[in-house]
Amino acid sequence: MTTARAASAPDALDRGAAAVSKPADTAAAVLVCLDFGDPDYEDSVAEIARLAASAGARRTRLVRGSRARPDPKLYAGSGKVAAIGDAAAALNAAFVIFNHALSPAQQRNLERELRLRVLDRTELILEIFAQRAQTSEGKLQVELAQLERLSTRLVRGWTHLERQRGGLGKTGGPGETQLELDRRYIARRVKVLRGKLESLQHRREVQRRARARRDVLSISLVGYTNAGKSTLFNALTRAGAYEADQLFATLDTTTRRLHLDGAGEIVLSDTVGFIRELPHELVAAFRATLEETVRADLLLHVVDSASPGRAQQAEDVNKVLAEIDAAAIPQIAVWNKTDLSGLAPGSERDEYGRISRVLVSARSGAGLAELRGAITEAARRRAAPAPAPQSISL
Repeated sequence: MTTARAASAPDALDRGAAAVSKPADTAAAVLVCLDFGDPDYEDSVAEIARLAASAGARRTRLVRGSRARPDPKLYAGSGKVAAIGDAAAALNAAFVIFNHALSPAQQRNLERELRLRVLDRTELILEIFAQRAQTSEGKLQVELAQLERLSTRLVRGWTHLERQRGGLGKTGGPGETQLELDRRYIARRVKVLRGKLESLQHRREVQRRARARRDVLSISLVGYTNAGKSTLFNALTRAGAYEADQLFATLDTTTRRLHLDGAGEIVLSDTVGFIRELPHELVAAFRATLEETVRADLLLHVVDSASPGRAQQAEDVNKVLAEIDAAAIPQIAVWNKTDLSGLAPGSERDEYGRISRVLVSARSGAGLAELRGAITEAARRRAAPAPAPQSISL
C-alpha cells in the first residue's frame, strides 16, 4: 500500500504538469464589455456575445466594468486586466475579445500582459467575414481589409521584426529590417487586391448599364444583420441562398431576377448586413459590394420587428447608408418576423398615400402578397411619365 502511494506521487506531479501545459481552448473566449455610460450598453453586451458565437466561440465568460474613459495603456486598467487574466485562466481560453476598438499600442500591451491573443470588435467582425466569404470578390475584400488593418499594427508586434536582414544578394538590401520587408509586402499585396477589385467593379458596372438600358427596376435588401434579409430574399425569389440564425450569415451579394405581375422584370439583390459602429475600414473594403445598394432604384429596409432595439438598429443602418451615399434612395420599411413579435401582417401608407411600411413574416409567408404589391406600386410609379410643367398666364 505504502509502495503504491510512493509510486503514484511522481505520476500525480506529471499529471499536474500536463494540466498546467494543456493547450488553451481555441473555442473559448473571455468577452470584455466596459460601460462608459452608453444607454445601449446591455444591447451591446448581447450583441458581442452573438458575434463571438458566430465566430465559433462555444464557451465564453463575460467580464464587465465601468469607467469614465478608456485607460491609455491597457484600455481597461491594470486591475481589470488582472481579472480578465484570471477569467481566461479559469476558462482555459485562447482569446480575449474586447467589445471596443483598441489602438495598436493598447492591443500589444494587452497581449504582452495577458500572454493571449487579444481581438477588438473590428478584428472579431473581420474574422467572421473571413469565415463567411464564399465568392472570389468577397475573399479579396476580406483580405484587403485584414491587410490594411495589419499595416497599422506592425510596430514591434512580434520578436522576429527586431531582426536585421541584408547583405549582398539578399532580399531588401543591406540593413533593411524585417518590419520594412513586411510593410513592403503588404503594400504590394494591397495594390494587387485593389486592382482585382477594380476589375470586378468595372464588370459589375457594365452589367448595371445593361440593366439600365432595359429599364429594369433594381431593388436591394438592406438591414441590420440577422434581420432576416436572406430568408426574405429566398421567400421572394426561391433562390435558396444560405440563411441561418446568426450574425453575418450572408456576406456576399446575391442577385436574382424576379417577375411580378404589373411590374414586369426586376432585379433583387441581397447584401451584407449592417451593424452598429460598423468599422470604417470594413465599409471602405466592401465598397464594391455595397455599391449594389448605392445603385439601386429602391431599398427594402428589413427590420427585425421582434427585436427590442429595432429603432436603434434601423437608425444604425441609415447611418451606414448615409456614409455610402445611399441615403437619398427611396425606401420601403419591411418589418419582418411578425410571427415572433405578434404584430399583424399588412401594409401602411404615409401622408402622401404611398406604402411606407409592410409587416411580413418571411418564414411563414404572411404579408408577402402585400410586399409584392408595394414593389409593383413602386415600379409603376417609377415608370409613370413625369407631369408636364404648367404654363402660367400673366
